[in-house]
Amino acid sequence: MTDRSRLLSLSDAVQRYFDLMYDGDTSKFEQVFTETSQLHGFRDGDMTVWPAAKYKDIMASRPSPQANGAPRDEEILLMDFASDTQAMVKVRVRLNASTFIDYLTYHRINGEWLITSKGYHVERVDDAA
Repeated sequence: MTDRSRLLSLSDAVQRYFDLMYDGDTSKFEQVFTETSQLHGFRDGDMTVWPAAKYKDIMASRPSPQANGAPRDEEILLMDFASDTQAMVKVRVRLNASTFIDYLTYHRINGEWLITSKGYHVERVDDAA
């Protein structure tokens, strides 16, 4: 895989992540996360650890930013390749009133980049949203 094709294919995978975070269409969840993914981050001062299935259920149980008419705000801050099959991507993404910094660990499995781990940080909450 050339550097350019590797970069483009990972960028496409990150876009699928952004789309999922905005539209909340959990039918596409397995195109973004592996079933063994785990998510780690602080919520209300406590460390949370969610397996992918729990995160999918949480997403399915709440209105998406798209359904709420929330603005879409997302950007890739960093991409780093360890190899042709492993990469880390740092993103900023807004979900409704909250803006997150996410560290996404990707592995290329059967030719597709999928998230195997997500570490998140709530950067800010817009109380006016």
